[in-house]
Amino acid sequence: MLLAIDVGNTNTVLGLYELPAAGPGGTLRDSFRVQTEKDRTGDEYGLQLRALFEFAGVKLSDVHDVIISSVVPQMTFPLEQMCRRFFDKKPLFVGPGMKTGMPVLYDNPREVGADRIVNAVAAYERWPQGLIIVDFGTATTFDAVSPKGEYLGGAIAPGIGISMEALFQRASKLPRVAFERPQSVVGKSTVTSMQSGIVFGYVGLVDGICARMASELGFPVKIVATGGLATLIANVSEQIEEVDDQLTLEGLRIIYQRNRSA
Repeated sequence: MLLAIDVGNTNTVLGLYELPAAGPGGTLRDSFRVQTEKDRTGDEYGLQLRALFEFAGVKLSDVHDVIISSVVPQMTFPLEQMCRRFFDKKPLFVGPGMKTGMPVLYDNPREVGADRIVNAVAAYERWPQGLIIVDFGTATTFDAVSPKGEYLGGAIAPGIGISMEALFQRASKLPRVAFERPQSVVGKSTVTSMQSGIVFGYVGLVDGICARMASELGFPVKIVATGGLATLIANVSEQIEEVDDQLTLEGLRIIYQRNRSA
């Protein structure tokens, strides 16, 4: 069994995959989303994993390998410690020099976040055509892939949570509200007015960037979304065509299998 770990600034997503002995493919047996805790030790992460595995009916000894993508550098050492102690394995970290099967046409490929490449690889594997991938995380990222499967670049915007928190902190009289779609754009109360501005305003940002990117790229694109709030945004968006909540985990599985022989 493969343990795939995607470490984000806010949340960490884990997936357990049943893989064939050889060749591509695999089945996601279970997945978990936990808060990213930058100050935890490897032992603390291991004990948390043990509890999650017990819930899923999986033994630590069932894991034969681990692959990790991370945008939090200080997590590298404790996660490697955890893997060595609890799985007796050195984890595979997604990074420069790894075989992803996707050329990165960035001015400096080392600057691209691992999660962005992982998402692009998974999306192109599923939809081999021109793509724009929108990932709703701590930041919202927009990534373009050519019809040949080349990573072209993209855009980065403040995430929904960051935007909401800034509003609550800077506007003293405004209450905290849930990120929910109101019945109409014209709010009839402070809460619904705020929800209208947050939801429809953010959808406007997403649709605007996607439309401009599609126009600039000059080839047909499918626009896909992933991340915790992808479904809610996609229900309002006029640009997003597909949602895949497990896109990053799938990308980690694909990259692992492309590097397994090595």
